[in-house]
Amino acid sequence: MAADKLENGWFTDKSEMWPGYGVSLEVEKVLFDEKSDFQHILILQSKTFGKVLVLDGVIQCTDRDEYSYQEMMAHVPCFSHPNPKKVLLIGGGDGGVIRELSKNPHVEQIVQCEIDEKVIKVCKEYLPNMASGFSSPKLLQHIGDGFEFMKNHTGEFDVIITDSSDPIGPAESLFQKPYYELMKSALKPDGLLCCQGECIWLHMDLIKEMADFSKKLFPVVDYGFLTIPTYPAGQIGMILCSKNPETDFKRPLREPSNAELDSMKLRYYSPEAHRGAFMLPRFARQELSS
Repeated sequence: MAADKLENGWFTDKSEMWPGYGVSLEVEKVLFDEKSDFQHILILQSKTFGKVLVLDGVIQCTDRDEYSYQEMMAHVPCFSHPNPKKVLLIGGGDGGVIRELSKNPHVEQIVQCEIDEKVIKVCKEYLPNMASGFSSPKLLQHIGDGFEFMKNHTGEFDVIITDSSDPIGPAESLFQKPYYELMKSALKPDGLLCCQGECIWLHMDLIKEMADFSKKLFPVVDYGFLTIPTYPAGQIGMILCSKNPETDFKRPLREPSNAELDSMKLRYYSPEAHRGAFMLPRFARQELSS
């Protein structure tokens, strides 16, 4: 896989999900290159973005910019819930979202369900900054299928976060209605969820499809975005749904002070970034409102 993707010392993230387009990083060294039971795992040492995790040929995170995604995926839903004591994380094998959830004083337990144990082991070795989340005393880890896990844990969670790769291969089912129905059943009556929601520049049809079926399941549905240079088009989104009709994702229920943000070592999330995530370009807001 590494030989197929590297050309003249550059790795290019190409996919059928963004035809005719690619994101390239100059690579100094291939650190890990193996296939697990579920997907191909590649760790690269890049020239300017640090270590890079690549799954099935697609960049998942880099040392330099990972915090933008991890912070927003964790803190937007948790600051939108009045008391997010028990959080379920589906995926998140690099440990970054767990690291961020652990910083929230209201979160008492983080249950992670990750199907590919190999990803966790590789990230512990090569991506220790993100994998530091795995040492959290709040963490209860389950290796296995998220669908089967949620079938046996109904009505248990305040927040569910899905930190998944793109809807190709093992993550494809995580972007479909039956998965959202299952998450709904696993949430408490006032629970909410946050799922990786793809890019408005590349996947608007998919985002609208997910938003449309979510609106049939939940009284409150919204889409927020964040910027991150190593993801295609420099942007990725979050699909957010709540069982509580009073939820307003656009306004955090609690606004941490600058001192609190500093103590949590946050570099992207803030109350302003939270609200700004929902200020979508006009074309995207029109698509999602129609």
